[in-house]
Amino acid sequence: MKIHQRIRTAVMTTTVMLTLSGALGGTAVTLYGDEGMYLFNDLPKETLKSRHDFEITQAWADHLRLSSVRFNSGGSGSFVSSDGLVLTNHHVASDTLHKLSTPERNLIDDGFTARSIDEELKAPDLELNQLHSIENVTDRVNAAVDDDADPETAFKQRRAIIATIENESFESTGFRSDVITLFGGAQYHLYRYKKYTDVRLVWAPETAAAFFGGDADNFEYPRYNLDATLMRVYEDGKPAKLEHFLAWNDQPLQGGELVFVSGNPGRTQRIYTVDALRYLRDDRLPYVLDYLRRKEILMQQFSLNGAEAKRRGRDELFGIQNARKAYTGMLAGLQNPQTFAAKKGREDKLLAAIADDASLAPLADAWQDVAKLQKEKADMLDQSVNLRSSLFSLAMNTVLLAEEDTKPNEQRLSEFTDAGRESLLQRLLSTAPIYDDLETVKLADELSRLIEVRGADDDLVVEILAGKGPRERAAEIVAGTRMNEVPYRKELVDGGRAVVLQSDDPMIQLARWLEPEYRRIREINEKIDERERQAYAKITEATTAVEGTGGYPDATFTLRLAFGTVNGYDEDGKWIEPTTDFAGAFTHAADHEGQEDFDLPSRWYDAKDRLDLSTQLNFVCTADIIGGNSGSPVVDRDGKLVGLIFDGNIQSLTADYLYSDEQARAVSVSAVGIREAIEKIYQAPDLAKSLGQ
Repeated sequence: MKIHQRIRTAVMTTTVMLTLSGALGGTAVTLYGDEGMYLFNDLPKETLKSRHDFEITQAWADHLRLSSVRFNSGGSGSFVSSDGLVLTNHHVASDTLHKLSTPERNLIDDGFTARSIDEELKAPDLELNQLHSIENVTDRVNAAVDDDADPETAFKQRRAIIATIENESFESTGFRSDVITLFGGAQYHLYRYKKYTDVRLVWAPETAAAFFGGDADNFEYPRYNLDATLMRVYEDGKPAKLEHFLAWNDQPLQGGELVFVSGNPGRTQRIYTVDALRYLRDDRLPYVLDYLRRKEILMQQFSLNGAEAKRRGRDELFGIQNARKAYTGMLAGLQNPQTFAAKKGREDKLLAAIADDASLAPLADAWQDVAKLQKEKADMLDQSVNLRSSLFSLAMNTVLLAEEDTKPNEQRLSEFTDAGRESLLQRLLSTAPIYDDLETVKLADELSRLIEVRGADDDLVVEILAGKGPRERAAEIVAGTRMNEVPYRKELVDGGRAVVLQSDDPMIQLARWLEPEYRRIREINEKIDERERQAYAKITEATTAVEGTGGYPDATFTLRLAFGTVNGYDEDGKWIEPTTDFAGAFTHAADHEGQEDFDLPSRWYDAKDRLDLSTQLNFVCTADIIGGNSGSPVVDRDGKLVGLIFDGNIQSLTADYLYSDEQARAVSVSAVGIREAIEKIYQAPDLAKSLGQ
């Protein structure tokens, strides 16, 4: 049997349903293939033993957890040396690359390699989180909420106890402390993180190599991308000395190998009811896509103003285009009738079982509660006054902080409590550059959109525009504000409510005008969220009683463990091999000659004779991942790094609400390819040698 036939047989086998014991109950539940984003305090030990003959030890899991990091900008990473090196994706680091770039030093286009410690560039506002412990605080949270409380009261009581728990933890440990809602509100866990805020850029390839193939290849496979970047964490002005970091595997992966992914998947909606998915399909996702298309056109037009405008807008445009393609795939999955047939079949079976059990029958009302809430959520889609520009966001957060600081900690909005203050101030006082021309364009478009949503005669709109058009008013506000000055922002933060109220800064005034409406809309949405949380807690209770649980809750941008095997797949009658190499990259470039996104950097051609072209570059596996997993380390049975997650294929984009490994694949850069490139293309042999040491 040829190797691709053996792999195909393995893929077919993984679609067989598995029976597991639940974490919330002892009943059996069916999972499909390698499904699962598991909590590090509830790992699938029996599953891994029975399916893959792998015994996961506590020491193995603890080492991987402490070697993993979360980027506050969105994404994941891992420690890969004893002296603080952190590996992540180029596109996760692109926000920092953008902020460190200047017209004279374009890190996005040209890449960067520090030849010594002294050359490493400090990120202006990056925070990395290392998860140190998890504590189940469900009983304490639930005890603080009265059984007969209405949704508004219940929300306030829950917010108060969560703020208290977080602050107590922060004061006693010094760690960032976040209470995370799990299983739709059935559990609450306290996550404690060590923070690294002195983070420096060490190496990044050119975007032409990291995003080779551009939008055309995005979410596709085969891929030939070097979507990797190295940073370094510092403590007390020196490279951090780490006990936990990942050793490097210098052997290429083979088909069928078991691998693990440790990362921070963003948000999934697998607990969602059919009615909730219908809301996503018919309302939420089309709304988001319309917004993204609008912003994509805006940023494309801005980029036509010259090379510098293109540089300034490039990172944001990439993010918008990436999101647009991702949401398009998600919507396509929901528009496929088979998706709803699968979800509805399971839901109907579950509701029938609940109806036959008198003790569970009252819980069936929760499905109707969720259905009613979807209409309210649809009505709120356009209700936003959060104008999306950097200067306005800084102003609004400054205004909100000034007001929230006058309240007891347990009564504040969640992001303004004492436990999160350091992270908030790091963002508010960031030294990252802000460009007036880009801010003016973005704010003008947001004001124009506000008119479209609320109407030109709306009292708030009339007050904000002050008799001017959106473009003229935006230009006036941006030209007059001092919110782009860090000392001025610090003056407002330190001065508190009195100083903020006295400020005549036009951006602060804009935020103050919009603050009451922002709070009104937020309060409505929070009430909806609370009612939905209560409904899903009942749905989780009923589902657990009938089916058990797969042992993992929906993703919450917190650390999870996934696993899978290196396998190709069938697409349109063609077998897609699981791995690619450097030779394939050069062939792919030649096949698309004349298309800018397929032009490899010149230094790749300069190094071609030095490269081992058979070196593995990318690979796919069946691990269960979504957005937020970007930058996640992929490790083998020994816990050694074998790859770096950077994408999923187009078939994986339904993973937010439905997992299948028939075709869906996680796409990674191979560890051997990263080392080969750093040593031979970027000619940094000492850096390459230090990986895993």
